[in-house]
Amino acid sequence: QLQLVESGGGLVQPGGSLRLSCAASGFILDLDYYAVAWIRQAPGKEREGVSCISGSDKTTYYADSVKGRFTISRDSAKNTVYLQMNTLGPEDTAVYYCAAEILTCTYYNGGYYREYEYWGQGTQVTVSS
Repeated sequence: QLQLVESGGGLVQPGGSLRLSCAASGFILDLDYYAVAWIRQAPGKEREGVSCISGSDKTTYYADSVKGRFTISRDSAKNTVYLQMNTLGPEDTAVYYCAAEILTCTYYNGGYYREYEYWGQGTQVTVSS
């Protein structure tokens, strides 16, 4: 069973930065076997796929709204995926979840968020002055 735990959220001023972490634990062989996505949900809004990194070849995908500002990466030795968020704005305020699927970012690219079997508990990001 794969377990995911997010951390790194908080309150930041507009223009600031945060780095979110998604750490895997449980009975896993290798997190590189999984594609890991970051998905956010703001109050009153639908879930939005932010970014995804595939297993093995580490192909990355970004929503248009975060391209050039956010960077997803993974540290295989630590079984952790990161989301570096720069130049944050109020529109980035949301609960950020990481989710995992096997190998490729199929669910992410298709918007099939309900298909994810593995989710973290979420971390709140608030961008406000």
